[in-house]
Amino acid sequence: MPELPRITILGIGNILLKDEGVGVRVAEFLQSKYRFPGNVSVYDGGVTGLLGLVPIIEDTDHLVVIDAIRGGGPPGALHRHDISEFKLRLPKKLSMHDVGFVECLTVVELSGKMPKTAVVVGVEPEDCETLEIGLTATVQAAVIPLAERVLEELSALGVTACAESTLASCPLPPDP
Repeated sequence: MPELPRITILGIGNILLKDEGVGVRVAEFLQSKYRFPGNVSVYDGGVTGLLGLVPIIEDTDHLVVIDAIRGGGPPGALHRHDISEFKLRLPKKLSMHDVGFVECLTVVELSGKMPKTAVVVGVEPEDCETLEIGLTATVQAAVIPLAERVLEELSALGVTACAESTLASCPLPPDP
Protein backbone atom coordinates (compact mmCIF):
# COMPACT_ATOMS: atom_id res chain seq x y z
CA MET A 1 0.00 0.00 0.00
CA PRO A 2 1.46 3.41 -0.94
CA GLU A 3 2.40 5.79 1.82
CA LEU A 4 -0.20 8.50 2.46
CA PRO A 5 0.94 12.08 1.83
CA ARG A 6 1.79 14.06 4.96
CA ILE A 7 -0.48 17.07 5.38
CA THR A 8 0.21 19.88 7.83
CA ILE A 9 -2.24 22.51 9.06
CA LEU A 10 -0.23 25.33 10.65
CA GLY A 11 -1.92 28.15 12.56
CA ILE A 12 0.38 31.12 13.15
CA GLY A 13 -0.07 34.39 15.01
CA ASN A 14 0.32 36.18 18.31
CA ILE A 15 -2.69 35.66 20.59
CA LEU A 16 -1.61 38.65 22.71
CA LEU A 17 -2.46 41.09 19.88
CA LYS A 18 -6.22 40.59 19.31
CA ASP A 19 -6.88 39.45 15.70
CA GLU A 20 -3.20 38.67 15.16
CA GLY A 21 -3.91 35.35 16.92
CA VAL A 22 -6.65 34.13 14.57
CA GLY A 23 -4.45 31.46 12.95
CA VAL A 24 -3.74 29.91 16.34
CA ARG A 25 -7.41 30.13 17.37
CA VAL A 26 -8.61 28.40 14.18
CA ALA A 27 -6.00 25.64 14.65
CA GLU A 28 -7.23 25.19 18.25
CA PHE A 29 -10.84 25.08 17.04
CA LEU A 30 -10.01 22.41 14.46
CA GLN A 31 -8.11 20.34 17.05
CA SER A 32 -11.00 20.50 19.52
CA LYS A 33 -13.90 19.89 17.11
CA TYR A 34 -12.48 17.50 14.48
CA ARG A 35 -10.52 14.29 14.20
CA PHE A 36 -8.11 13.84 11.32
CA PRO A 37 -6.50 10.80 9.73
CA GLY A 38 -3.01 9.92 10.96
CA ASN A 39 -1.31 11.59 8.00
CA VAL A 40 -2.74 15.02 8.96
CA SER A 41 -1.08 17.11 11.68
CA VAL A 42 -2.44 20.33 13.16
CA TYR A 43 0.11 22.69 14.73
CA ASP A 44 -0.16 25.85 16.78
CA GLY A 45 2.82 27.67 15.28
CA GLY A 46 2.04 30.76 17.35
CA VAL A 47 5.00 33.07 17.05
CA THR A 48 7.44 30.19 16.62
CA GLY A 49 10.53 31.44 14.90
CA LEU A 50 12.46 30.27 11.91
CA LEU A 51 14.12 27.33 13.66
CA GLY A 52 10.82 25.97 14.96
CA LEU A 53 8.84 26.22 11.73
CA VAL A 54 11.42 24.99 9.21
CA PRO A 55 11.40 21.34 10.40
CA ILE A 56 7.59 21.29 10.42
CA ILE A 57 7.38 22.63 6.86
CA GLU A 58 10.18 20.38 5.58
CA ASP A 59 8.41 17.31 6.93
CA THR A 60 5.18 17.71 4.95
CA ASP A 61 3.90 17.08 1.45
CA HIS A 62 0.99 19.53 1.62
CA LEU A 63 0.90 22.65 3.81
CA VAL A 64 -2.11 24.75 4.83
CA VAL A 65 -1.17 27.88 6.81
CA ILE A 66 -3.80 29.88 8.72
CA ASP A 67 -3.08 33.53 9.54
CA ALA A 68 -4.37 37.10 9.75
CA ILE A 69 -3.99 38.50 6.23
CA ARG A 70 -4.13 42.13 5.20
CA GLY A 71 -5.47 41.93 1.68
CA GLY A 72 -7.23 45.28 1.43
CA GLY A 73 -10.71 43.94 2.11
CA PRO A 74 -13.10 44.68 4.94
CA PRO A 75 -12.38 43.14 8.35
CA GLY A 76 -13.66 39.58 8.41
CA ALA A 77 -13.12 38.96 4.68
CA LEU A 78 -11.59 35.56 3.94
CA HIS A 79 -8.49 35.13 1.79
CA ARG A 80 -6.72 32.23 0.08
CA HIS A 81 -3.33 32.46 -1.61
CA ASP A 82 -0.95 29.82 -2.83
CA ILE A 83 2.53 30.24 -1.42
CA SER A 84 4.02 31.63 -4.64
CA GLU A 85 1.39 34.39 -4.71
CA PHE A 86 1.91 35.02 -1.01
CA LYS A 87 5.64 35.52 -1.57
CA LEU A 88 5.09 37.81 -4.57
CA ARG A 89 2.85 40.08 -2.49
CA LEU A 90 5.40 40.40 0.32
CA PRO A 91 6.08 44.13 -0.26
CA LYS A 92 2.40 44.79 0.49
CA LYS A 93 2.73 43.11 3.90
CA LEU A 94 -0.02 40.61 3.17
CA SER A 95 0.27 38.89 6.54
CA MET A 96 1.44 39.94 9.95
CA HIS A 97 4.10 37.19 9.65
CA ASP A 98 5.36 37.81 6.12
CA VAL A 99 9.00 38.43 6.86
CA GLY A 100 9.59 35.58 9.33
CA PHE A 101 7.37 33.13 7.50
CA VAL A 102 8.74 33.93 4.05
CA GLU A 103 12.26 33.53 5.44
CA CYS A 104 11.21 30.08 6.68
CA LEU A 105 9.91 29.21 3.22
CA THR A 106 13.16 30.40 1.64
CA VAL A 107 15.20 28.17 3.95
CA VAL A 108 12.91 25.22 3.15
CA GLU A 109 13.24 25.90 -0.59
CA LEU A 110 17.02 26.02 -0.29
CA SER A 111 16.97 22.68 1.52
CA GLY A 112 15.05 21.16 -1.41
CA LYS A 113 12.24 20.02 0.89
CA MET A 114 9.42 22.38 -0.13
CA PRO A 115 5.94 20.84 0.16
CA LYS A 116 4.30 19.81 -3.14
CA THR A 117 1.46 22.22 -2.40
CA ALA A 118 1.24 25.09 0.05
CA VAL A 119 -1.55 27.60 0.62
CA VAL A 120 -2.24 30.37 3.09
CA VAL A 121 -5.84 30.91 4.19
CA GLY A 122 -6.79 33.73 6.45
CA VAL A 123 -9.07 36.53 7.44
CA GLU A 124 -8.75 40.27 7.12
CA PRO A 125 -8.02 41.52 10.67
CA GLU A 126 -9.72 44.44 12.34
CA ASP A 127 -7.24 45.07 15.16
CA CYS A 128 -3.74 43.59 15.42
CA GLU A 129 -2.22 46.37 17.48
CA THR A 130 -4.11 46.27 20.77
CA LEU A 131 -2.30 44.27 23.43
CA GLU A 132 -5.23 42.12 24.53
CA ILE A 133 -6.05 38.43 24.37
CA GLY A 134 -9.17 37.69 22.31
CA LEU A 135 -10.38 38.29 18.80
CA THR A 136 -12.60 41.20 17.77
CA ALA A 137 -16.24 40.23 17.25
CA THR A 138 -15.83 40.59 13.48
CA VAL A 139 -12.89 38.19 13.28
CA GLN A 140 -14.39 35.83 15.88
CA ALA A 141 -17.42 35.51 13.58
CA ALA A 142 -15.04 34.38 10.81
CA VAL A 143 -13.44 31.53 12.80
CA ILE A 144 -15.93 28.85 11.70
CA PRO A 145 -16.01 29.97 8.03
CA LEU A 146 -12.19 30.03 8.06
CA ALA A 147 -12.07 26.55 9.60
CA GLU A 148 -14.45 25.42 6.84
CA ARG A 149 -12.00 26.83 4.26
CA VAL A 150 -9.26 24.70 5.80
CA LEU A 151 -11.54 21.64 5.61
CA GLU A 152 -12.19 22.44 1.93
CA GLU A 153 -8.43 22.48 1.33
CA LEU A 154 -8.19 19.05 2.97
CA SER A 155 -11.11 17.77 0.93
CA ALA A 156 -9.34 18.84 -2.27
CA LEU A 157 -6.44 16.65 -1.11
CA GLY A 158 -8.80 13.70 -0.61
CA VAL A 159 -8.95 13.99 3.19
CA THR A 160 -12.13 13.90 5.24
CA ALA A 161 -12.06 15.32 8.74
CA CYS A 162 -14.72 14.06 11.12
CA ALA A 163 -16.54 16.37 13.46
CA GLU A 164 -16.50 15.17 17.08
CA SER A 165 -20.30 14.93 16.98
CA THR A 166 -20.21 12.47 14.05
CA LEU A 167 -17.25 10.26 14.98
CA ALA A 168 -19.40 7.10 15.01
CA SER A 169 -20.15 7.53 11.30
CA CYS A 170 -16.58 8.40 10.25
CA PRO A 171 -14.78 6.10 7.85
CA LEU A 172 -12.01 4.04 9.38
CA PRO A 173 -8.50 5.17 8.50
CA PRO A 174 -6.60 2.91 6.10
CA ASP A 175 -4.34 0.25 7.59
CA PRO A 176 -0.69 1.34 7.82
